[in-house]
Amino acid sequence: MHRHNEYHHELPWEHPKSKAEDPKAEKLVQKIMESPTYRLAEEDTDFLQSHETRGVRLELDYLKAELKLTELDVQHTIVVFGSARIRERKTAFARFKEVEKEVAQNPDDPKLLDKLRAAERRVEMSTYYDDARRFGKLVAMAGKGPQDNRVIVMTGGGPGIMEAANRGAFDVGAKTIGLNIHLPHEQFPNPYVSPELCFQFHYFAIRKLHFMLRAQALVAYPGGFGTLDELFEVLTLIQTRKNPAIPVVLVGKRYWERLINFDLLVEEGTIAPEDLEIFKIVENADEAWNHIIQWHTDRQTHLYRVYTEGEKPEHGKV
Repeated sequence: MHRHNEYHHELPWEHPKSKAEDPKAEKLVQKIMESPTYRLAEEDTDFLQSHETRGVRLELDYLKAELKLTELDVQHTIVVFGSARIRERKTAFARFKEVEKEVAQNPDDPKLLDKLRAAERRVEMSTYYDDARRFGKLVAMAGKGPQDNRVIVMTGGGPGIMEAANRGAFDVGAKTIGLNIHLPHEQFPNPYVSPELCFQFHYFAIRKLHFMLRAQALVAYPGGFGTLDELFEVLTLIQTRKNPAIPVVLVGKRYWERLINFDLLVEEGTIAPEDLEIFKIVENADEAWNHIIQWHTDRQTHLYRVYTEGEKPEHGKV
């Protein structure tokens, strides 16, 4: 019995209209196929980057990282914020020596003297780099050690304090997460983020969402606008109960107590006295980690709980 092979049967639309039927047909079809409207929506970058598709881009920005974190079974994170401008001591000191030479050649230049004072301050601030690196190591070594991925250090993925925290975990062979952000000027992730856990976001809002979804603690080292923005966002979410309470730790008493007069907010009635209990100011990495462990122990929230198959940790409600 003869069977027709459907896979060799040509369909009418497999070829464009022939020149024999219409000499102009080939050019007309080519013009249609080159039109932006004929592109598949998923391959049309102009369409995807339009104002009207912003909602779709927001969803994709969120979903890409969420699917990968879920696939790799990342359950909890300890989020570390801090200045991108704080460098490790050898780098800060080398810069100080360079400026010192410039001042020696022009000792009366007031701008150079200001530059020298700033370089000197950066050498002092480099102690926070060392401390954040130690904090990353403390997190990585807790639980069952560096291969225990239930609690992972998460940073913004950039230089400075972020690099230091990622580096501390990297030093002992632990995985570590970086949530980088796409900016108008070129930037690079720090080299100590695990490649499979390094993400780049377009929207700050979606990046912040991922900072909070799995966070079991927030640790803020000295920083500028970005650090303050992220810190107060978290404090507001906890204060308004949009996010479950987590320990919030500010490292560096001298910096934070000079920078922000939290007591004034209570005195002026702009926050309640109990709002000061949302966070704790400590001196160093050891105090920060001890506070986080004690906070979870007191509340029996099981920071290193082992989840059974099919059971999922409850992520933040932001």
